[in-house]
Amino acid sequence: MITSLLRVVRGASVVLALIVSASRGAAQSTAAKTTQRAELAAVLATLRHDADTKTLPTAEQFTFGDRTVAAGAEPGPVAVANGTLHVRGTVNGDAASWHGNIVVHEGGRITGNAWAIGGKVLLEGGAVEGDMRALDGDFGPLERVPETLDGAAAVLHQGALAFGWLVVLLAVGIGVLVFASPNLNAVGDAITRGFGRAFFAGLAAEFALLPLMILLIVALCLTVLGILLIPFAIVAYVLAAAGLVTLGFLAMAQLTGQAFVGVGTGAEIDRRAKALQSMLLGLVVLLAPWFVASALAWSPKGALVMRTLAFAITWVAGTAGLGAALMSRAGKKRPTRADPNTASTTGWATPTPVAGVAAARRPAPYTTGGTPR
Repeated sequence: MITSLLRVVRGASVVLALIVSASRGAAQSTAAKTTQRAELAAVLATLRHDADTKTLPTAEQFTFGDRTVAAGAEPGPVAVANGTLHVRGTVNGDAASWHGNIVVHEGGRITGNAWAIGGKVLLEGGAVEGDMRALDGDFGPLERVPETLDGAAAVLHQGALAFGWLVVLLAVGIGVLVFASPNLNAVGDAITRGFGRAFFAGLAAEFALLPLMILLIVALCLTVLGILLIPFAIVAYVLAAAGLVTLGFLAMAQLTGQAFVGVGTGAEIDRRAKALQSMLLGLVVLLAPWFVASALAWSPKGALVMRTLAFAITWVAGTAGLGAALMSRAGKKRPTRADPNTASTTGWATPTPVAGVAAARRPAPYTTGGTPR
């Protein structure tokens, strides 16, 4: 009796051990599949950054292990992981494998693309109507590619950029009007006296900017102290060039605005108000092509044409402004203008004798009788 009882207990222990072992194995298998599916999802997310692989199936569409599409069967898109996909029938759509091959046997057909991630696509008498791709390599996390904006989102984005530049330039222009108004007027005078000369001077300066910076660096390399000053010299050089271009562009904007609102001739507050109005209106006019280009962001061709025109207008204004800024020494050299109310007289027309030169006596008529006629 006791022996029979012991046998029953031993049998129950073995059955319980088998159940526990099977449960652990199933749990481990489920955990492994969960981990593998997460890894597969990360790989697919990385691959979908490329426009050519955006049609890859999702991780939930993959089944683990080998799979066969039997002859005569016509399932939809098929995807397998850690196994080989045998196609003997027709796959309506794409076929994909991860860590396995896709074998298209005789009579088999894939109407879409065949993707083998970490494997190969093998044709053994079958056909693939779409692309055949064998993807292999490190599919670790990559830098996210920014999405391309289109439609209303692109219009709003481009418009915000143009408006931001307008605000920044207006803020800088107000600062120049407050702290460096004479310099701004001097640059504007240089543009007024000769736009063509200012433009070609700016064009020559643009070609000379890089060679001059290289020459400056070479000169600083002649001494140890100069070598230490190279980074500061480069920053100062770039800031100076940017400052001259900005000053010249603002002068062009002010001249453009003055063509519409005029120049204040009354009290000081009236002149300042007119200067601010001309600056704002001039910047709006010069940046108007950029706003039009942003409004056409939904049309690539129209936006390209308008951006080209806007760039040309901005470049011409900036180049002429740069030349005028250089010609006026950043507005420190003001042109000398003759006063139209001052009469022009010469030395020979002076009504009184010039100092140091004796005035000639008017000759008297000669007579023979000793008395003048």
